[in-house]
Amino acid sequence: MSLWTSLEPASASVDPGGSTRVRLRLRNTGDVVDEYRFEAVGPVAPWTSVEPSSLRLFPGTTGTVELTFAPPRSSDASAGPNAYAVRITPTEHPEATTVPEGNLTITPFTEVRAELVPPTVKGRFRGRPRLAIDNLGNTRLTASLSGGDTGDHLSYDLRPGNVQVEPGRAVFVKATLKPRNIIWFGAKEQRPYTLSVLRSGAQPMPVEGTYVQRGFLPRWLATFFGLFLALALTFVMLWIAYKPPVRSGADEKTVEAGATLAPSPSASVSPPSLPSAEVSPPAVVTPESQEAAAGAGGGGGGGGGGAKATVTAKPKPDTAATAVRRLAKDDPGGRHICYRAYVSGVGWQKPVCDGTIAGTTGQEKPIKALNIAVAGVAGSAANAFVYNAESTDGKGKWMPKWTPIVPDRDDNYIGSSKKDAPYMTGFAINIGSGQVCESSHVHDYGWNNPECADPRPDLEFGGSLDNPHWLEAVKLTV
Repeated sequence: MSLWTSLEPASASVDPGGSTRVRLRLRNTGDVVDEYRFEAVGPVAPWTSVEPSSLRLFPGTTGTVELTFAPPRSSDASAGPNAYAVRITPTEHPEATTVPEGNLTITPFTEVRAELVPPTVKGRFRGRPRLAIDNLGNTRLTASLSGGDTGDHLSYDLRPGNVQVEPGRAVFVKATLKPRNIIWFGAKEQRPYTLSVLRSGAQPMPVEGTYVQRGFLPRWLATFFGLFLALALTFVMLWIAYKPPVRSGADEKTVEAGATLAPSPSASVSPPSLPSAEVSPPAVVTPESQEAAAGAGGGGGGGGGGAKATVTAKPKPDTAATAVRRLAKDDPGGRHICYRAYVSGVGWQKPVCDGTIAGTTGQEKPIKALNIAVAGVAGSAANAFVYNAESTDGKGKWMPKWTPIVPDRDDNYIGSSKKDAPYMTGFAINIGSGQVCESSHVHDYGWNNPECADPRPDLEFGGSLDNPHWLEAVKLTV
């Protein structure tokens, strides 16, 4: 059996989101009628269609098959040359399979998305938002970052100042905003600012945010000090103006004393003796004494003893707070963080502490809620980033409010364990002292490198901003 093939052209190019066609010609050079089946193979096979899928040729005849390449406009279609091949299997002689090969070049495209997390930060001396940069293109993104505002009210410290983002990945840039002038007294002021993503040969991409600068001291305190100072000055002036004169009206006289007083005998009086009384301390009532008294009372009832009803209390759940309290009891001055995850289809897991994995990996089960408790870090606050069914850009959303600052050794909950509640794609947490570090396992991405945040108002974000990439497991340390 013989077969002749030709790809026309052997090399082609295509834009992501578009399509191109390549013609495959083949001739049956054998002496029997044969039917050939076609199958695209290689890295571009998912975007390749072959029509027709089979062809029957008589000896000496030639047929044509069209290959259509339609890569998507996404990071999955890697830019550059990509080898492709078509497997041709003869029906009469399947062992004589032929695989002609060609080259398809996918042109590069760049698409960047950036947003501030959170878009509004508050502080007296600094604000610490994060800039999330997503590379939605099919080639590596290299960019530098800068910040600015109208009036030059803020200074900017961006770390890192330059980023390289692989296709389909995202990076977080830590930004520190510092006001150039401190508001000592008065109301808070809003400082709009812009962080720009600068790429070579492209227009800067601005991302707008707001820094709310608070006064160092509230306005009422300044008013109080002003009134107090005015009253003090008024009192001093009145005292100086109306101070009464002091004159002495006593005459100096010489008094002679000639009388001598004889000493009188003193009587010694003994205080009456008080009768002593012995006072017994009050009896201490304990659960054991109560049980003993109850038993004695039952015995005094004679033969008419009644039956006792035993009520068994339902044990309290083992939460993150109970776990961190056990650690704090053995290590009173230590820093600890305990946490547990509510996993979809599983429920609440047992709490773990200090870098142990909570959640699941490789089971495609998202986390719907987290229960966190800390010790030795001046409390924690957190918020959940959850799936958004109404999203138009594929992004999730923040829960409406952050939790209040929960004291050490108390439970902090984010997300929801309700049946219809959305799953979490990410979360943010801050603490009052030291650093908090996280590493998250995200669906389709795996584990990210551990990252840390300083005390509030700084925060640490873990997970993803995208709806399809849910949070599966976390590891936390302080």
